[in-house]
Amino acid sequence: MTDAARPFDAKRFKALERAGFNRIAARYAEGAHLRTDLAAALIEAADLRPGQTVLDLASGPALLAQEAAARVAPDGWVLATDIAEGMLATAALALAALTDAPQHVTVKGGAAACRHAAPARPEDRAPPPLAPRSTAPAQTVPNLSARRDEGSRPGALGFLATDAEHLSLADERFDRVLAGLALFMFPHPERALREIHRVLRPGGRLALSVWGTREEVPLIGRAQDCIARLLPPPRIARPSVFRFGKPATLAALLTDAGYRDIRIEPCDFCCHFEDADSYWQSFLDLAGGVAESLTRLAPDIRARLREAVADDLEAHLRQPDEDRPGRYEVGARAWIASACKP
Repeated sequence: MTDAARPFDAKRFKALERAGFNRIAARYAEGAHLRTDLAAALIEAADLRPGQTVLDLASGPALLAQEAAARVAPDGWVLATDIAEGMLATAALALAALTDAPQHVTVKGGAAACRHAAPARPEDRAPPPLAPRSTAPAQTVPNLSARRDEGSRPGALGFLATDAEHLSLADERFDRVLAGLALFMFPHPERALREIHRVLRPGGRLALSVWGTREEVPLIGRAQDCIARLLPPPRIARPSVFRFGKPATLAALLTDAGYRDIRIEPCDFCCHFEDADSYWQSFLDLAGGVAESLTRLAPDIRARLREAVADDLEAHLRQPDEDRPGRYEVGARAWIASACKP
């Protein structure tokens, strides 16, 4: 199901998403505090343990990947992947602050020279073998060798620009795969799930999060409703971010892809904003391809959108207090799913 009744062009959609997330890469991580509870629930569902190898899909600024690296340390290894190479570069540059003298390596969407942080013995913890299957452009990012002093995050973390529907990775190389708020963005989620299944070791676990239904996620729905009301259908049709809002739909997809021991639990949380502009900016900082499309609108149309969002957000007005700062409280429901490869 797409948000507009138009023929779906997966190639153009991916190009728009890649451009959008590359555009917002520098700001994306700034809104991470709004989704702290969701990220924590996903990490717990993954049941990470020291020594495991972990793949993080649609990693963006690698926030989940960093936490995973801490959980699997000292002998584990995490690979952060994304179709938007600018996101990964931003993540690597941010992490480079932990290094004494960062070097630079080229990370490609194929057999990449991914380096891992805090290596004990490189021969013992080399990155998983990569298969030459992607043609994504190269991106230069720092080679991270994190300090072992107090306050630094242990564990190994590498970066790879690749398409989740065509992973440039060899079979059965990972113990865990993470996909935070990602599955609904893949044009063909069934392909991505088969790829994940392929790279997981037998007994390995996938942990993912998706949004609930539109009615359950005003955090996203308020802005999207305004866009749908004021603008014509997008030229490039896009899948609905709410398409897995019903647990039964998600469970069926996982079952068809060969997963077992499927567990799906709700994660409800609220975000607080001081004003409507803060809410609108947080939406744009998360929206990827939508944000890219909105930047192409005339200034007066963008202004009308902001005004409409401000009007609709009045439904979430509240009195701030010490425990819940901000004039607006906007809720969201996500689903946390975990499933095993037999």
